[in-house]
Amino acid sequence: MAAKKKGGKPAPEFRSEALAEALERQDIAAVALALRHGNTIVPLLKPPPRDKPGAGEVWTYRDPNTGDVALLLFSDAKNKPENLPPAVGLQPPQWLRSFLSSHEGKITTVFLDIAGPHPMQAPPADLLAALEA
Repeated sequence: MAAKKKGGKPAPEFRSEALAEALERQDIAAVALALRHGNTIVPLLKPPPRDKPGAGEVWTYRDPNTGDVALLLFSDAKNKPENLPPAVGLQPPQWLRSFLSSHEGKITTVFLDIAGPHPMQAPPADLLAALEA
């Protein structure tokens, strides 16, 4: 159950139970379904403005040796490693589809729960196909 914010509105829950369960089973079809129908947690460079809670610049990882860029997605904000920026965003499937489409030529891989407990990775094209299905 989500905690209450001031004013009685529930605070957003930075967790996708469906994605966490799919990753635990390493079930690619269930991961695709969870991404297509649920929110995803992404690291942000800085917290979004209070008046635009979904906004914020997404942090991506660039390998210093190869220049490859990776997008990191999480099933739960608690799974984000401490060495990443502290802010997170809760993004809907439409955002993920749009972000991957816009950056498909730059992003070489997408890591899901990179530090565990049940990590997976996929090429952006595979995730886009899953989101379009």
